[in-house]
Parts: sequence; C-alpha cells; structure tokens
Amino acid sequence: MKAIRLGAAGLAAAMLGALVAATPASAAPDAATAASTTTCVTDPATPKRQFRAMWISSVVNIDWPTKASQTAPDRVAAQQAEYRGLLDLAERLNHNAVVVQVRPTADALWPSPHEPWSEYLTGIRGQDPGWDPLAFLVAEAHERNLEFHAWFNPYRVSMPAPGGAGADISKLAPNHPVREHPEWTFAYPPAGVAGSRLYYNPGIPEVREFVQTAMMDAVSRYDIDGVHFDDYFYPYPSGTHQVPDDATFAAYHRGFTDRADWRRDNINLLIQEMNARIKSVKPWVKFGVSPFGIWRNKTVDPLGSDTTGSQSYEIISADTRKWVKQEWIDYVVPQLYWYIGQYPAADYARLVPWWADVVSGTRVQLYIGQADYKSGDPAYGPFWQNPRELSDHLTLNRQYPEVLGNVHFSAVQVRANRLGATDIYAAEHYSRPALVPTMSHLPAKPLLMPVITDTGRQDDGVRLSWRQPADGAGPLGTATSYAIYRFDGVGLADRCDFADAAHLVDTVRADGSATQSWVDTTAEAGKRYTYHVTALDRLANESPASPPSFVVR
Repeated sequence: MKAIRLGAAGLAAAMLGALVAATPASAAPDAATAASTTTCVTDPATPKRQFRAMWISSVVNIDWPTKASQTAPDRVAAQQAEYRGLLDLAERLNHNAVVVQVRPTADALWPSPHEPWSEYLTGIRGQDPGWDPLAFLVAEAHERNLEFHAWFNPYRVSMPAPGGAGADISKLAPNHPVREHPEWTFAYPPAGVAGSRLYYNPGIPEVREFVQTAMMDAVSRYDIDGVHFDDYFYPYPSGTHQVPDDATFAAYHRGFTDRADWRRDNINLLIQEMNARIKSVKPWVKFGVSPFGIWRNKTVDPLGSDTTGSQSYEIISADTRKWVKQEWIDYVVPQLYWYIGQYPAADYARLVPWWADVVSGTRVQLYIGQADYKSGDPAYGPFWQNPRELSDHLTLNRQYPEVLGNVHFSAVQVRANRLGATDIYAAEHYSRPALVPTMSHLPAKPLLMPVITDTGRQDDGVRLSWRQPADGAGPLGTATSYAIYRFDGVGLADRCDFADAAHLVDTVRADGSATQSWVDTTAEAGKRYTYHVTALDRLANESPASPPSFVVR
C-alpha cells in the first residue's frame, strides 16, 4: 500500500516545517538540525555524532589477513571473506569507520611503485598477491558506509626474526628500497640482539621525503577518508641500547645542539609536512595520530598529566601535545590502555580529562583508544576481569564533551567478546547508529535537501525512494551518503527531534543513481510512521531534512 500523498497546501506546510527544522550550513553545524544542543535535551547514550571504529592490524597477521588465509585453496576469496566478516562486525556494533593497516613494515597492501608487496598477504616478502587489496578494502568499507582510515607505520622496516627479517637486509624483498639505500636505516636493538629490527632513520631528510612519498601514493590513488599514524616513531627503548644516530646528528643537526630536541623536531617535521601534503592533494582527507597515552608527567613538566609512566616526549621523541596545539593533525587517538583508578602510573580517569584539556580550544578532535585486548585476559591483572571496565570507560568519557569517540584495539579482540564486554559496551553506548563528527575547518559546500519520491509497505518492511537534486558542486558538494530518520506516528518533527540519534535508523552510501531506495526492515506492520532523509557529504556535513513522508497503513 502506498503512503498518503500530501496535497499542495500540505506539501508547502511540510516543506516549511522541514526548513524551519534545518538551515543549510557549509560545515560543522548539523544542517538537518540547526538547533544547538544547548537548547535541546539529548540522551548521552545515543549521541547523533560519535566516531566509532576498530583497528584492523595486518602486521604479523594480527587481525587481517590471517596466516591461515595465505594457504587457503582460493587465497583471495578467503581474505576477502575474512575482511567482509570484520565489516559485518563493525556494522552490528553500529561503528561508522574502520582503521586498517595498509603499510605495516615499509611495504604495501596495494601495487606501490615505491615499496614491495607486504609479506602478510602471501607469506612471501614482495610477492604480488594477484589483486589490489587496498581497492577492495576501501570499496567494501564504503559499501557499508564506513569511513576508511588508512593506517601507515612511517619508519618500521622489519619485524624481529624468526618470521621477520630482523636486522638482516638480505632477507627483505628483492626490490626493497633499503637494499639500494642501506644507509637510510639503522638496526635497533643492535643486530644480533634479541628483538632487533630495522628502522628508517628519521633524521635523514631523504628518508622523511621518501616515506611521505610512499604513503602519499595511496592517498592520491585511492578514495580513503583518513590517514592514520600509530605510536611508532623513534623506536621504543630496549634495555640500555642507544639509537645509533651519531653520524646522522652530526650531518643533519640543523643547528640543534640537543639531540633529544633534534629528534623531536625530526618527527615534528614529518607530521607537519605530511598534513600539508595530504591537504594539498585532497583537502577533505583527515589526518590523525594515535600516540602513546602519556605525553609527559606533571612531575617533569607542569603541563603534563598526573601520571608516573613512560613519556612519549622522551622515549619515542613524539611531542604529541605540540601536534595538537599547532593543529598539524585533525584528530588524536591517545592509547589509554589502562583501567580506571588504583593505578597511579596511568589512571584512565586522570588521563581522559588531561587530553580533553589539551584539545580544548583547538580544531583537533579527541577520540580515545580502548584496550579491548586486555579485557578478560588474566595476564593484565584482576581489574581487567571486570566485564564492565570498557563500558565504564565510555561512560566516563561522557563527562568530557571534548571526547568525540573511541577506537578499539583490535578487531579480533572486539570479536572475541571476552567476558561479554563487547556486548555490554555496545548495548550501553552503541545502541543506535551515529554520524561521524564534522570538521568545520575542512572545506565543504552546502548540500540540497533530498526529496522522498515514494514510500510504501512491502513484505519485508517499508521502502523509501528519494531523489537528490543535482547541484554540480563537485566532490565537496556532492552527497556521499544519506541518513534516514523515522518517527512514530504522523506529524512534523521538531528541530530537537534531530539532535540525537533516537530517531536515526540507518545511514546508507550514495549509489550514484538518480533515485535511491532503502528498506526499513524494522518497521512494524500496520504502524504509522513519519520519515525524513538528509544528505551527507564526504565529511558528514548534513543537508536540511527532506519534507516528511508518511506511512499510515
């Protein structure tokens, strides 16, 4: 049965109501809800916007692809099925992004002209897998309307032996650039010491240029939504071994007399230059870093946190606070892999407000890295045997409006659901879909409202069809996806009805057709509903809401 059609007067009133509820905006304000959340009562358990993702790690086959897939009768089909399974998990948890490691050890999960194929695809360093994994990874994520953040490790060249190349250059792929430029690397710990591996030397200008060029190849050629660095810059200390960069410091000191300051500046330059290169090619691509959770301790620096643990500023030369304050990144995901309370070295409840204060007043968004891998694992002590620990983290985050989301490490641990912890935090915090937070400092153009052209019941639910008016505004002014809102009963929605996700039932990717359709499989037979659709650009800026469409029988 088709929905009731509105007459001319009713259509005019409905459109007026939709326009009152929404005023176009070029960026951050939700165009569907021009209302400020300060004027609307919202449910903190169902935020309209929240970044929700999990890390999908490829190094040593942690998450994807698995080692088992390398020997499957049809390796490509097996790896594709594995990845789809992880995306299905993300969908079930109402995530809206994935962070996928595509350059784990100075290699590539795409046909790179600069670096060899990753061994984690086939088990053999440099072997062509016979397909383009990155193209598939991006397309599959977008089909589910998940943002795709490409995770790169800037400087790590090899993993320790056995299994990895260790510090032996001759074990790298035959076409590895390090074979031509061994002077670009150092071994740390020293070759012959357990755990030794190769790193690109961050102090060599040619190295900094090369690793950026290698990563920018993926940015330029693939429709990624974000570039993501983890916490590996200079290597984490191992015993009393020193990073062997005496000659590099002598040759490239740039006037620095303090080597620690020089090392930090090397990493500062990487971050600053990478951000500029990304934005020069694709201004809409976000750049984020997931640093170790402690910048500096307050006992060392009054600007530091009330902690006593290792400090990224010293141990890996990462001045993460500066990156935020200088706005060289768009988002930061500190790895707060500690429990709440009774741990003076690094208390989650002390670090969240510290990071919230760091991003306050900047354009940098704060998401928190969550240690799903510790939940239920006896190795991490009794506090991680509390099935509510992770959910309590997310509850605590609500006290700080600067916290705009979470990223969970890692996908297989999320899926493991030990102690039922994943089920608990998903039910209490991810019960509804959510849009990713907007970034008002990135360029955008207002979108026109969609027009619902048909609404009707069918055997599997209510089908909506809508049309998006063409505006010819280019990639920044084109609808990339749509948000569907459903209200019980027949009536016009108030602007505050769009302020949280209570009525957001789904988001779907634009399929490029003139008219797009979607089926509400959760609609109850015989129940009256009012639907609105909004258009979202590639940065999730939202159009005005469509005029309402009613289902009355």
